[in-house]
Amino acid sequence: MVREKIRVSTRTLQWKCVESRTDSKCLYYGRFILSPLLKGQADTIGIAMRRALLGEMEGTFITRAKFEKIPHEYSTIVGIKESVHDILMNLKEIILRSNLYGTCEASICVRGPRCVTAQDIILPPYVEIVDNTQHIASLTEPIDLCIGLQLERNRGYHIKAPNNFQDGSYPIDALFMPVRNVNHSIHSYGNGNEKQEILFIEIWTNGSLTPKEALYEASRNLIDLLIPFLHAEEENLHLADNQKKGSLPLLTFHDRLTQLRKKI
Repeated sequence: MVREKIRVSTRTLQWKCVESRTDSKCLYYGRFILSPLLKGQADTIGIAMRRALLGEMEGTFITRAKFEKIPHEYSTIVGIKESVHDILMNLKEIILRSNLYGTCEASICVRGPRCVTAQDIILPPYVEIVDNTQHIASLTEPIDLCIGLQLERNRGYHIKAPNNFQDGSYPIDALFMPVRNVNHSIHSYGNGNEKQEILFIEIWTNGSLTPKEALYEASRNLIDLLIPFLHAEEENLHLADNQKKGSLPLLTFHDRLTQLRKKI
């Protein structure tokens, strides 16, 4: 029994990227494997990773646009093919890559006639546009178009509640989800009680990060969520010999792992 316990606890898990491709500027694909896993572990990890990839990842998007002298969202502007609503929908599709925390400002200021694309957005140096060719508006006459933009980094799906539009500022619903889809599958091998599993994870992203970067971020988020369980017990232990309330010193993640390895 002791020998079996040591054999299982010292097995080396390895992961590998078995396929990686770029279908377009806004669609990346990656396929990864993790093995060897004991029976049932692949499903545990696969479900957790899928939820972390789809629900815990952060993205940067345009969440507000401000126009000058526009009465309402469905207004049309002379010299612009699209309505204000159409422009807002096009801005919603702009994909950004950044290390932004919170919100920041950006802007568009162009003169027609010309086609306005994502390349015309004036951004802070720490924000990049994934696809500069994304369409925003078509100016058919020699007029000026100036739009103030608010960028925000967050996670999940945020529906912006309508507010007072008298200042020409319009909220934009944002889908802060850089990971478009995740699949996981399991391959079992071995005989009898010696069965082991290989976990396959497929990740599609919108181009603001690669599937490998998404896998790293999701893994780090899961570890951050689980670290408290490594020392929660020590925090709540009380000294029984003198009935005094006290807690053991908080151990770091690496100290706790070292102690666990010594007990094996």
